[in-house]
Amino acid sequence: MIGPLQLVLILVVTFIAAIDQFNFLESLYQPIVMGPVVGAILGDITTGLAVGGAYQLMQIGSMPVGGAQPPNAVVGGIMATVFAVVSGLDVNAALGASVPFALLGQYGVTLTFTLMSGLMAKADEEAANANPAGIVKLNYFAMALLGLLFAGATLVGVISITNPTVSDFISSLDGNWIMGGLSAAGGMMRYVGFAVLMRIMLADDMWGIYFAGFALAAILGAAGLGGPALVLVAFVGIAIALYDYNINVSIKNAGGGSGGVSDGI
Repeated sequence: MIGPLQLVLILVVTFIAAIDQFNFLESLYQPIVMGPVVGAILGDITTGLAVGGAYQLMQIGSMPVGGAQPPNAVVGGIMATVFAVVSGLDVNAALGASVPFALLGQYGVTLTFTLMSGLMAKADEEAANANPAGIVKLNYFAMALLGLLFAGATLVGVISITNPTVSDFISSLDGNWIMGGLSAAGGMMRYVGFAVLMRIMLADDMWGIYFAGFALAAILGAAGLGGPALVLVAFVGIAIALYDYNINVSIKNAGGGSGGVSDGI
């Protein structure tokens, strides 16, 4: 169960994360941050970290395009953590169960942006009157509105989960085909998210390094190193990046360091 103080803390964290996503821009809203924070509030930081990391992979390739918003990572990540800790779902099932609440967050963003687009004329008027305080008030209004919408979506989710009827229903699904489907969907989404990111960012000349890292991770994992294998692979990646950087710096310096023919600048 979630106590009153825990509920208030979760809502405060959600409110802050909502503002951070579009205003503070300190990446506090990222699932890898919110997961452990909410997990700590609920008394299980390990599960929060596992869910946050998995959700981060799921949405890592998602990005808004114009006015189109992806399912919201703030509400989705927080609710996935609540599902995993309170309802006892495994990480994959928690990811799948959180999608409807991520959609509520998406609708909240769209609603806020739509409303604020109508208030831009008011901002122009305040600017014409040399009244920055009026523009500041509009920004505070937008931040408060989005924070309240996110907190409201999270509140609905938490209340539904802590309802005895809903809680008993979720417990009855343990081992059911529905839970199996949620686990399968949640397991796929993290790979889809990472694949989207690779499709956008990965250059053709980097595929060799990618497959080498994948093979190295598999070999070290099979050797019984488990989690530390990823750290070792990361160190190898850092070493390759530093070597490549130093080589390119040396080549540039050999050309006089002033650009020209060597780099086209």
